[in-house]
Amino acid sequence: MSAIQQLLMDHLDIWTAADTGKKSGRGRSLSNAASVYGIRKLRELILELAVRGKLVPQDPLDEPACELLKRILDEKANLILEGKIKKGKLPPISDVEKPFELPLGWEWVHLPVICDYKVGKTPSTKSSVYWTNSDDGYNWVSIADLNHDGLVLETTKHITANAVAEVFKCDPAPSGTILMSFKLTLGKVSILDKPAFHNEAIISIYPNQSIFKDFLFKMLPARAMAGNSKSAIKGNTLNSESIAALLIPLAPLAEQHRIVAKVDELMALCDQMETQHNNATEAHEKLVNHLLGTLTQSQSAEEFTENWQRIATHFDTLFTTETSIEALKQTLLQLAVMGKLVPQDQNDEPANELLKRIQAEKAKLVLEGKIKKFKPLPLVTDQDKPFELPPSWKWSHIGDVAKSTDYGLSEKTFEITCGVPVLKMGDIQNGKVILGGQKRLDKEVNDLPELYLKNGDILYNRTNSEELVGKTGIYEGPDGEYTFASYLIRIRCVDGLFSPRFLNLAMNTPLFRKTQIVPHLKQQCGQANVNGTIMKNMIIPVPSFEEQNLICEKIDELIALCDQLKVRITKINQLQRKLADVVVAHVGI
Repeated sequence: MSAIQQLLMDHLDIWTAADTGKKSGRGRSLSNAASVYGIRKLRELILELAVRGKLVPQDPLDEPACELLKRILDEKANLILEGKIKKGKLPPISDVEKPFELPLGWEWVHLPVICDYKVGKTPSTKSSVYWTNSDDGYNWVSIADLNHDGLVLETTKHITANAVAEVFKCDPAPSGTILMSFKLTLGKVSILDKPAFHNEAIISIYPNQSIFKDFLFKMLPARAMAGNSKSAIKGNTLNSESIAALLIPLAPLAEQHRIVAKVDELMALCDQMETQHNNATEAHEKLVNHLLGTLTQSQSAEEFTENWQRIATHFDTLFTTETSIEALKQTLLQLAVMGKLVPQDQNDEPANELLKRIQAEKAKLVLEGKIKKFKPLPLVTDQDKPFELPPSWKWSHIGDVAKSTDYGLSEKTFEITCGVPVLKMGDIQNGKVILGGQKRLDKEVNDLPELYLKNGDILYNRTNSEELVGKTGIYEGPDGEYTFASYLIRIRCVDGLFSPRFLNLAMNTPLFRKTQIVPHLKQQCGQANVNGTIMKNMIIPVPSFEEQNLICEKIDELIALCDQLKVRITKINQLQRKLADVVVAHVGI
């Protein structure tokens, strides 16, 4: 077993424990995202050892790289004499320039010494004769099409024969050609699976026939990232001079083949480790979701208790990831509005009496001219009810429990320090309204008597992308200082009769979104929209006012515990990543 294989096996738990939380699920050559931080660091270590000549032992019987280099230079000299290529002007490599010491038999060379390369082009996007949506066109590669350390299987854009004849004036790069990005996204390297042209941020690379192409392919990313890059608008870039100055460590040809074979072997092991990790993670998530689902689907108090006990017994092994903690939080929210989180008190006012008092109070406010007259909403039918409620609870429409619902204003806002701050969709985060940094209206609050916010108001987002429609947040700022934009709707509850915190909680549960938001999503001008009329007809469960407050207190307590657990998990993950870094550093490159 090699030293790197021993390192891999000795620290297997570290490589697979240091999880980034992102899933690729498709393996090294099919996805740019590494799902496990430790395995990504291990891959980087493997390639770095390869670049430095420390991955496989040197064989003194191998022909040294200097002899290989002599043959390449002699070949180039002949081509120059024949007028087939131009004479290059590359200075000798000084000891100061060499990034690190190479093993005996290796040589540092400039990239143009061992390969030719071509910079691509982009035909004018204003000329429709150069572009086609047909797959019959010529493949044209952009950086987005590059699949780092893998194959370019397809391109998002295609060019016409006119573009080939008038812009490129050459044949496409053949299948098997190495492509490397050198602008903006630096050192992204792929191999063409089919002939293609490419843009000016990519070079196509053609190694000398005496160089093992796969060896160069594996060396290029690290060396490109270590090149003489300069800042660009969105990342880094190399110019023609710095590309030519890129230094490549050249191993004896026989060793090039051994290095590539070893890299492939070790990367395959990394793929296996990652696949096993991702499969285990997926299975864990399915188990957690299934067990949590049994809670919300429990048909009796006894069944609920039995299901909860099953989860509680294995709590430490079930809730070990941020994803599982988030699933637990969503389940707790759902259980809260199903009446399964706190016990009912028979002495509490029944929900039907509470709803009568709310309607009486609203009728009084209408007579006093404090709110607009409201239209009666239809009765909630059995078909409308998503789940069974406790006996003392009732289903009701949002429009029935709300004192008022109002659209915001559409006036222009400015980056000014005076005037009224306007809350917008982005200010609604995780059920709360985030204050600070808002643009303002060039008005005073007195000019907006009906559209200022009071503490406890709920803001509902009625339009945008489908995943954002239906977001709500509770405003907990000062009265009479903020207003809100037109694509938000303010929901105001009757003071002392219905808890805005409970209403906000109910509107943020998974089943509310599934049954009340998703069925009504409509696209208007490219955006989803669920308007105020639909929102007022959405139904929510109604417990007594006393139980509403108890539920909110219990949810605050449990969510705080979940957040503490999530912080603990985050710290553990950070520690595991540091351990992976330490093990890599211990190799002593």
